[in-house]
Amino acid sequence: MYGAGYLTDLGQIYGRASESQKGPQATMAAKPKPLISILLPAFNAGATLAAALRSVARQDERRWECVVLDDGSTDGTVATTQEFARRDPRFRVIRAPHHGLVGVLNSGLGHCRGRYVARMDADDLMHRRRLAEQVAMLEADSDLHAIGCHVRLFPRRETGPGYRAYESWLNGIDGEERLARDLFIECPVSHPTLMIRRETLLEFHYRDLGWPEDYDLILRLATTGHRIGVVPRRRHLWRLGPERLSQIDETYTPARFTACKASFLARSFLADTARYILWGYGGTGRALRRALASEGKVPSHIVEVDPRRLGNLIHGAPVIPPSSLLEIPRLPVVVSVAGAGPRGKIRDAMNSMGFRETVDYVCAA
Repeated sequence: MYGAGYLTDLGQIYGRASESQKGPQATMAAKPKPLISILLPAFNAGATLAAALRSVARQDERRWECVVLDDGSTDGTVATTQEFARRDPRFRVIRAPHHGLVGVLNSGLGHCRGRYVARMDADDLMHRRRLAEQVAMLEADSDLHAIGCHVRLFPRRETGPGYRAYESWLNGIDGEERLARDLFIECPVSHPTLMIRRETLLEFHYRDLGWPEDYDLILRLATTGHRIGVVPRRRHLWRLGPERLSQIDETYTPARFTACKASFLARSFLADTARYILWGYGGTGRALRRALASEGKVPSHIVEVDPRRLGNLIHGAPVIPPSSLLEIPRLPVVVSVAGAGPRGKIRDAMNSMGFRETVDYVCAA
């Protein structure tokens, strides 16, 4: 997918760039306004950044600028970017003291001039068609605010069963309907694949609330009626590794994801009621119940299939079988069960009883 063909592309790109060496002011004045600004934060990314920038340089869609936001790196990150910028002025490096991902993303947005902002991480790789296919969908539909794409996790030797299941789920989101359905299961758009209209991102920006800033952004967009699409093809290589923030920062722990989901559930799906019905009381359901309780939302009933729990009370809520959903007062149902297989069976059961997903019930793993 990312073979030696990029050398030819880079030679053509860098050849054109080197024809005009008239100083930075003349270069900026002569440079046309880009269609896409690639927003790429980097902190001590010297080992992977060059490959990431090469994948940007070989894009079929060439109307871009790449704004590399150096977050106080102490390795070769700046030197690598400056070398790319020397050969191709579409690469720019913005240096700042180290102050974390959310701060650097928000400050970097002010340097983006494109109509669209495409996210990229310093250790990932873009498929050469990514920008072209994403911008084509946004240009074709003026009511579409943002768009992601499918991914391939790498290196494959580090992609165990759990990661492969996650990759399969993420790549199963093939459009707006599926994205809305799975919105509260996990973040349905891989952040480094996001392309978004610049004015939309300026309006919403990023927030640091102690939970994942990317999921927070997607939930704010989706729950306020902003449409998010997906290019249903693998157009991004997403690197796994022990140094990713998702692996080392407690902001991205399961508990913080759950807190984020609960906050948005309370303000959207459960906004008009303090009571709801919870389906599932395994580890996933228990964690979500606690998080929703902190938002003032408590279950009236808990649906379970374990016969040892049926007829009991859990935090004052009667435990009932699925068939009893038709016998109790209708309230919003939150299905909190891990695993695509079990969720699929519950969806079939809910639909057969006349419940409508995203209207009468949601899945929130």
